[in-house]
Amino acid sequence: MKKLIYTILVICSLGLVSCNSWLLDPAPGVTNLEDYFTGGGTAIQATNAAYVPLMWEYNTTYFPEWFIGDVVSDDALKGGQSVGDMSDVFDMENFKTTSTNTLLLDFYRAQYQGVARCNLSIAEIPKLSPDTVMSASLQNRLIGELKFLRAMYYFRLVRVFGGVPNVLTPIYSDADWKQVRATKDEIYSQIISDLTDANTKLWRKSQYSSGDLGRATKGAAQAMLLKANLYIKNYSEAKRWGDSIMLSNEYTLVPKYADNFTLAGENGPESVFEIQYVEDPTSDYGEGDGFTRGTFSMILTRSRSSKLGGGWGFNKPTENLYKEFENGDPRRDVTILRPVNIHFSDESSYVQMETPSQEIYLGDSLLNRKNALYYDNYKTREGITYDSISWYVLSHATRGPINNKVIRYSDVLLMYAEACCELNLLSPAKAALEQVRARARGNNSAILPVFPYGSYSDNQDDLRKAIRHERRVELAMEGHRWFDLCRWGVAKQVMDAYKATESAEAKSYMAPFIEGKHELFPIPSKEIDLNPMDQNPGY
Repeated sequence: MKKLIYTILVICSLGLVSCNSWLLDPAPGVTNLEDYFTGGGTAIQATNAAYVPLMWEYNTTYFPEWFIGDVVSDDALKGGQSVGDMSDVFDMENFKTTSTNTLLLDFYRAQYQGVARCNLSIAEIPKLSPDTVMSASLQNRLIGELKFLRAMYYFRLVRVFGGVPNVLTPIYSDADWKQVRATKDEIYSQIISDLTDANTKLWRKSQYSSGDLGRATKGAAQAMLLKANLYIKNYSEAKRWGDSIMLSNEYTLVPKYADNFTLAGENGPESVFEIQYVEDPTSDYGEGDGFTRGTFSMILTRSRSSKLGGGWGFNKPTENLYKEFENGDPRRDVTILRPVNIHFSDESSYVQMETPSQEIYLGDSLLNRKNALYYDNYKTREGITYDSISWYVLSHATRGPINNKVIRYSDVLLMYAEACCELNLLSPAKAALEQVRARARGNNSAILPVFPYGSYSDNQDDLRKAIRHERRVELAMEGHRWFDLCRWGVAKQVMDAYKATESAEAKSYMAPFIEGKHELFPIPSKEIDLNPMDQNPGY
């Protein structure tokens, strides 16, 4: 009996020791950093993960960047079913935004998710030793990709909010959560620092395998250095980086402008950096960030008519933009569709929408074609020029495969032209401008004449106007316009003039544009609650 009791006590004692040891074990599902970052395969996976928040367009609401870049500007109206459809965007386009705007909150948080992923990998990957998966050269390139991505995330933030917290290291505890808000100049300085370092580490586009197209490249870093320096008006540096990317001979304009906006044209010779999407047949309704590999932009911007793909009708080009195109400019009809007298494949008749009001938002019936309705080819019948329309049939409504073309080579040429113009170097500015116009002109010498043309004289002021016009039509509906107006310091002037051209119905909703306030949007109030900081002026 005593022996049995002793045995039981020993077993119980061992059990207690075992239980105590179990209590000290890591919780299930928790991986320590040193257990995760163990080799080259992990480094590649972590770098891949840092790209993913660039793709995000949906969490509690839809938040593609073009809702800001296009819709807030004079290029587009919100669209949708009614003024109440995506009310956050309705407030933004009419300069009635408040700090509780959910689109801005989702956008802000998505960028910081990207920053956090970059910071973690930038801290951990240099600690790894090269192995059979990751050479020293690849390790260096991965760090360059991460520096480029962190710069991209901060660039997206600073254009919308101005100065933001400049977080450059991983946040491991809530004690590190509160961060000081940096100034706009400090954020641009960090962006340029990251991009400069990235440029020394990244490979040229031609050095990547076909399976790695879409990764950050040396050319992408140089294009972003060109762009960031334009934003801070350092035109000499902007020109220097423009010279570098142009002399690399890595990029060229594709012969046919419309080919940039098809699946076949993705990651082509004109592509400097694209956010990559693939079709995904599953649904993420209600799931939010991180549950998609496809883009929502195709269904968001497609015609509401079932005869043109049955989309949601957002991001509607304005008549003001339509009239900006010069007579005969073929880019207009690649970019904008007027949904009347559309020809369909039976070749027998012209067909209107089943319900014309489906396409009309505050008097605007125009449709955005880029990334939504493919351009096929022009045809002529009975003296009328029209084009056939096609669209990609999605396996799931919310999962489009079309990439987001963040930087095309035509954008590089026009940014370079701008930098040269501001330096009063008119000859190289005109040469870069002419490359873009010549591609659009094609073989039709009767359209799009060489600068100076129309009312433009051969001087710096008029060349500046011509370059700004060209940016608007070449890059229309690609999310650039609002940010261009703000960096040029002409947002109030342009938006007031645009307002005068709009329909009475659209004007009735527009609040006055307040200079010094509306060039930026408010820091989301929930973020200020978590990390107290000053709000932007006027909000």
